[in-house]
Amino acid sequence: MSSKKRIAILGSTGSIGTQALEVIAAHPDVFEVEVLTAQRNADLLIEQSRKFKPNAVVIVDDTQYEKVKSVLLPLDIKVFTGENALASVVQMESIDLVLTALVGYSGLKPTIKAIEAGKNIALANKETLVVAGELITSLAREKGVNIYPVDSEHSAIFQCMVGEFHNPIEKIILTASGGPFRGKKKNELIQVTKAQALKHPNWTMGAKVTIDSATLMNKGLEVIEAKWLFGLNPEQVEVVVHPQSIIHSLVQFEDGSIKAQLGLPDMRLPIQFALSYPNRLKSEFPRFDFAQYPALTFEKPDTETFRNLALAFEALNRGGNMPCVLNAANEIAVQEFLMDKIGFLQMSDVVEQCLSKMDYIASPAFEDYVNTDKETRIKAKELIN
Repeated sequence: MSSKKRIAILGSTGSIGTQALEVIAAHPDVFEVEVLTAQRNADLLIEQSRKFKPNAVVIVDDTQYEKVKSVLLPLDIKVFTGENALASVVQMESIDLVLTALVGYSGLKPTIKAIEAGKNIALANKETLVVAGELITSLAREKGVNIYPVDSEHSAIFQCMVGEFHNPIEKIILTASGGPFRGKKKNELIQVTKAQALKHPNWTMGAKVTIDSATLMNKGLEVIEAKWLFGLNPEQVEVVVHPQSIIHSLVQFEDGSIKAQLGLPDMRLPIQFALSYPNRLKSEFPRFDFAQYPALTFEKPDTETFRNLALAFEALNRGGNMPCVLNAANEIAVQEFLMDKIGFLQMSDVVEQCLSKMDYIASPAFEDYVNTDKETRIKAKELIN
């Protein structure tokens, strides 16, 4: 019986997945890789598998299956393909922790299957809780499964709460960098290009989350995620813009005391904390130096220019399937913006119209989420085309 923690990484070729493997490589005595999965990046999946020797891999795109299988099967690594394989592989008995680092709605079904199999989750896929927060959190409680946040903000909240779980939270304060267009007004954003929106001032991330950061939708999704992760009411979640991205988030307790978690903007730190909790492992990550940051500043978010944050609060307050609508509409809007089909400001128009046009379901079951997601995507594409 191995004493190492055996990790499955869903989305090992993306930004979070590759950084998680850096953490694992730095601590070979603590972790081992059990499963790696990729959507279509067969070459990187093969390279990672040769290095980390997982028990099994999934390449979701079946056109890449033969290529991956021909290389990895002789190395005694099982190879599977397709969306269903993703949902099956997380149930393997040998897995201790599942890191879900898939992009968007695609993370929902595998996360549900992993929780049903009693696996603890390190959650980097915020859309899972946005789409079906109630379903996921109640299932996790029922199965006695822990969900450890990987998002830097939620990791910060979690770290501030360690040792405080018996103390009620008055509110949490999520920090936002403000993205590349902080301080700009609507008329300055009409002509914004994809290349400009993909230049984040502080973080290195995948394309989808970088665009979400530029529109403040990322923060909106994080507000909804925080509500479910920490059992809060919407009015207990506040957002403040903090351009330096050093304070990752704060918790205010009922006595008025505030705890904050600080560090350089490096995703490996929250990834490592989620994988190693309750222990902190020694790292070689760069250290924060106060002398390099003589001022840490804060300002209110501009929800008139960046409407997505206000739309996320609206979806959260309405509840039911509305956060699912918000997420699906946004995924399509971002996809179309990245293909130069719509402008920067139009992304919010698409989300707003979908929220007003889609049917409201107060207490959705899993099938309702699936249908809402599907129908909202169709509606969003109709609005764009």
